[in-house]
Formats: sequence, C-alpha cells, structure tokens
Amino acid sequence: MRQSPEWYDRMYNNRALVPDFADHLKRWTEQSKTARKLLGGLTDISYGAGPNETLDIFPANAANAPVMVFLHGGYWRSLDKSDQSFIAPSFTREGVCVVVPNYALCPAVSIPEIVMQMVKALAWVWRYIHVWGGDAKRIHVVGHSAGGHLAAMLLACEWQRYADDLPADLVKSGLSVSGLFELESVMRSPMLQSDLRLDDAQVVRCSPAWMPRPAHGTFCSVVGGLESDEFIRHHRLIQLAWGKAYVPVCEALPGLHHFSVLSALAERGTYLNRMALRCLLN
Repeated sequence: MRQSPEWYDRMYNNRALVPDFADHLKRWTEQSKTARKLLGGLTDISYGAGPNETLDIFPANAANAPVMVFLHGGYWRSLDKSDQSFIAPSFTREGVCVVVPNYALCPAVSIPEIVMQMVKALAWVWRYIHVWGGDAKRIHVVGHSAGGHLAAMLLACEWQRYADDLPADLVKSGLSVSGLFELESVMRSPMLQSDLRLDDAQVVRCSPAWMPRPAHGTFCSVVGGLESDEFIRHHRLIQLAWGKAYVPVCEALPGLHHFSVLSALAERGTYLNRMALRCLLN
C-alpha cells in the first residue's frame, strides 16, 4: 500500500531518526584520518577517467590476500571514500586487502551511472589488484546503505557482457549493511527524489530485489534493529526475492541504528565484524 510523501520522508530520514548522527559522522572522519596515517595505503588511484573515479587501497601484510571492496553510503548523493577509511584497519590486520572506491554523486549523475561506475571499479580491481598483493579470485563486496544496494547490483552483474576478459563469478560474496533493494519506495520520498531524480525506467533497471537471483556467489544482509520499518522491510525483501539458499544470513542486530551498525562492522571482534571476516576468509 502506497503511503504519503511525508511517511516516506520519515522512514528514510536517518539523520532525523538518530539525533546524534553528526557525532557519528565526525568520529568516522577522525578515525579515517588516523587509519590512513596508520596503514599508509595508496589513495586516489584512478580506475577510470570519469568524475570521482578514484579508489583507495589498503594492502594486507600477506600475498594473495582476499579482497574486500567497501562501498560507501550517503543515499547516492553524499559522503566520500575519505570518510570511510576507518573500515580498513580491523580487516587488514586479519590479512584482508581493503579497497574503497569513490563514485560521482546525484544529481550530477544518475543511479544507473553510479552502478556502472562501480562495475568499472570492480573490473579494474580484478585486473590490477595483484600488484598490491590481492587475490583477484577472492573479491568480495561490502556496502552500507546505498552501498548495500550497489553491492547487490554487483552480485547481479553479468560480467562477461561488460567485458569478455572478466570471469562470470568475479564477485564471490556480498554483505549489505542496512541496504536498499528496490527503488520505487525510495522514489516516493520527496527529500531524496529532489536529488536522485529517479524515473520508472531507472527504478526497474536498478532494483536488485526485482532481478533474478544471481547465478554466482552468495549474499548476506544485516540491518540495525533500531532502524526504520522501511529499512527492515528492504532487508527482509532481498532474502524473499533471492531465496534463503542465496541469502543465508538475514539478521536485524539488536541495539544498533543506521550509523552505529557501520561502526560495529569496523570494530574488531564485534559480531558483525566476525561475520564479515568469515565471508572473506572462507
């Protein structure tokens, strides 16, 4: 049943739902600066010539390391990879190579264009990550919020239609943290639609829950137990759409909201951090 525009805005306005959201964003920025100083890494490497087509690499201290590509959120219209480096330390410490790509933001580009930027980024990672010790046969995607949507789209990608040198199973697994899996309801939020400018054709093209179950890989979905009803619905929807065999993990994590759940992913030893490592190291 379709709700009022005000209802959709209320469901999708995470900043209004979490009054201290600014403290979380500030903490991520500060921790990301610390992470770059601690890890070194390589920043602003070009994966293409388009707007914001750069990525950061935080190598592991081991050869042939599994690769985690982390896709940032921000409703496809805000945030930057430089705010997300804090994700890397707990994973590189466990022997995982972490890649954080940027993408252009709405309304300068459309969501379908952002999806194709991430396809380009993953193709680049598959071709070149061995230079930094990553194993191209073990590429995994993890995304938060809009990044969770992008992670699902990458699992659904038909890689050999993009480039015939790419393997069909380029992405081995995906993990969505508070992801969004159909864009029709997102389009109903005036707060978001003013920047996203979605139309019906784009909604159909970029709603992974409306796509066939991918032929390769597996996908896991988690959401904060304190998130809005819509985020929890999206989270359940992808398992309903793709099946429990393909989405074996579908969990709402108690006591966490849209921002603290991402901090839990980055924090060494948390349930979510261990879950992500199990996916990466298997």
